[in-house]
Amino acid sequence: MSRNDISEFTTVPEHINLDDVCVLKEYRKIRNDHTFSYGNKFYLIESPLKYSIAKQKIEIRTCRDDGFIAYFAGRYLAVSDVIEPTKPSMVDLEIQKKIDALELAEKLQNVTEAARISGCSRETIYRNRRLLKEKGPQALKRTFRQDHHHKNRTNKEIEDVVIAFSLENPHLGQVQISAQLKANYQIELSPNGVRYVWLRENMNTSALRVQLSKLPLEVAQR
Repeated sequence: MSRNDISEFTTVPEHINLDDVCVLKEYRKIRNDHTFSYGNKFYLIESPLKYSIAKQKIEIRTCRDDGFIAYFAGRYLAVSDVIEPTKPSMVDLEIQKKIDALELAEKLQNVTEAARISGCSRETIYRNRRLLKEKGPQALKRTFRQDHHHKNRTNKEIEDVVIAFSLENPHLGQVQISAQLKANYQIELSPNGVRYVWLRENMNTSALRVQLSKLPLEVAQR
């Protein structure tokens, strides 16, 4: 029998949320492009942020339904899955580049202006239009012109792949792009090499790449 009839239990104060206390918490480091990994998947922080929180630690609170909620400095953060990049071939990217130029000419109803924007000649557009009509998309394979590059500059074909792949996956950082190029295309280009391409094309931040990704490929590569 209890010696004291008065209960020692106290009511939880109203300002304390037990869901914030009785929860499993883990921490992950935020990458430069505001992504983080958890449960073998990548996530992007979508909440608007006044300052970069790269290299800080995000708090992961595991919920009872096996989901999770992300917090930083006590603030809830909206996150979304980062879709794994697909693996289009270099040939597919080359063909799509030419088709984009043809579609741009059709949209503008002006071959001269489309040629200026896409960086190719009017004759190239007319020739590709004829090949596409007579033989289909595969006829456009390896018919693009070669630009004159400085001998120490990255090969033009590789640059085109870097640009196209970066615009398809604008939230991936230079390290991730470098790794994907090696895994998917057997292209050996260092993260710094990726960044040099981005700097030349004015797409060295994820915000710039997101903005450019909304434009036709030929306009973005102008």
